[in-house]
Amino acid sequence: MTISEIDFSVLTGNGIEAHSFKAGEVIFRESDEAQQLFVIKSGAVTIQSGNRKLAELSTNEIFGEMALIDDAPRSATAVAKTDVELVPISEKQFLFLVGQTPFFALKVMRVLARRLRATSKSF
Repeated sequence: MTISEIDFSVLTGNGIEAHSFKAGEVIFRESDEAQQLFVIKSGAVTIQSGNRKLAELSTNEIFGEMALIDDAPRSATAVAKTDVELVPISEKQFLFLVGQTPFFALKVMRVLARRLRATSKSF
């Protein structure tokens, strides 16, 4: 199972408010204060640190999740690769999801573990 096969689409259903960003627009910058993670409802996002591209993510994937786990500033910059719709998940919502649906926490941990493994291989 790849990272993209971990589906977070349940968080982007009808009636859930999404934020739109145009292609090339910065969603957040490395070292920004972080208070939410994002689920990609549609479009694609590039995650980068300095001039190095770390990942390209698309529909139903998450990013920014580290912010809700370690309460530290953003470790990378997120840029809309295409026009994109994002569903923000606050810490309060995140804790509710983890409490009510323990499998959700496992899915987030799997994403983190796979990204760490991918990053480790690039060194």
